[in-house]
Amino acid sequence: MAKVTGIGGVFFKCKNPDKVKEWYTTHLGVDAGPWGATFDWRDADDPEKAGSTAWNPFPDTTKYFEPSTKEFMINYRVDDLEAMVEQLRKDGVTIVDEIESFDYGKFVHIVDLEGNKIELWEPAGE
Repeated sequence: MAKVTGIGGVFFKCKNPDKVKEWYTTHLGVDAGPWGATFDWRDADDPEKAGSTAWNPFPDTTKYFEPSTKEFMINYRVDDLEAMVEQLRKDGVTIVDEIESFDYGKFVHIVDLEGNKIELWEPAGE
C-alpha cells in the first residue's frame, strides 16, 4: 500500500509574505528566500538518506490553495504517487488535478473530508 512518509512542506496565507519571511528570519533564524525556506534532514533509520521539508508563506490572495478556502496547505511526501492516486480514486477521494512531473519529483493535489487541499509529493530519486 502506498503511504505518506513525512511532511514535505507547510504553506500558509498571509497579508505580506516578504515581511513575514523577514520576521521569521530575524526572530527565529529561518533563512527564507524567494521560495521560502528548506529544512534539510536525515532519515533516523537510514542516515545516508537525506530529505527536506519546505516552508513558505503565500499572499492571502493566492489561488494556489483552491478549491480549499483554508489559510494553509500541507505537502505530504509519499512513497509511490501513482499507486496512492489509484487507491484514492477507488476510495472516492477528490483528486484536484493530474500528476505533474518535475526534476525534483511528482505532485498531485487532493481534498480531504474537511475541504483542505493537500499536496502530495513523491520526491525524485526515491
